[in-house]
Amino acid sequence: MNATQTPARFQPVERGMIAAVATTLECRTRPAPRPEPLDLAGSVERRPGIDVDAYLRLYRHVGADHLWFSRLYMSREELAAILASPLTEVHAYRLDDRDEGILELDFTQDGACEIKYFGVARDLQGTGAARRLMNVALDRAFAHEGVRRVWLHTNTIDHPRALDFYRRTGFQPVAQEIEIAPDPRLNGALPRETAPHVPIFE
Repeated sequence: MNATQTPARFQPVERGMIAAVATTLECRTRPAPRPEPLDLAGSVERRPGIDVDAYLRLYRHVGADHLWFSRLYMSREELAAILASPLTEVHAYRLDDRDEGILELDFTQDGACEIKYFGVARDLQGTGAARRLMNVALDRAFAHEGVRRVWLHTNTIDHPRALDFYRRTGFQPVAQEIEIAPDPRLNGALPRETAPHVPIFE
């Protein structure tokens, strides 16, 4: 494409697919921790050695409303290898003996940490639990030797306040892309009734 050409305003999406605008955000220095409510219940606990089934239950519990699908498309062997890697950390937000939030950190890039998955279950949204989880995420990420950049993706199928949450935390948007993928409700990865706010196009 030369300088005088512009992409078409609307791009077709094939049937059976979902499309979203994905934003990449990053922090280059550790921002100040955000205050947490004094009466906030629950704690963030690391889950070393979490098995595939327990991980996927938590992944679906937190992410189904937002059509998280990447881990659902992996083979069990591939996912088990990621979870067992010393360059992966999985943490859970624990409340009343239940895991109600997920934090997955990926240290495979030299000098960087990707917050691969982050979120709390629907009942904890707006309570301050996400702030607590993010404070732990940034503490763990920047404490890792050599990390100078912490980054993540969010997209327009995520929680409607997710982008604002990350920006208020201290992340800065650095890139945007159109993300197109098979709809996980049409191939059995998630129940068909999941995320009714996102139309099924078949």
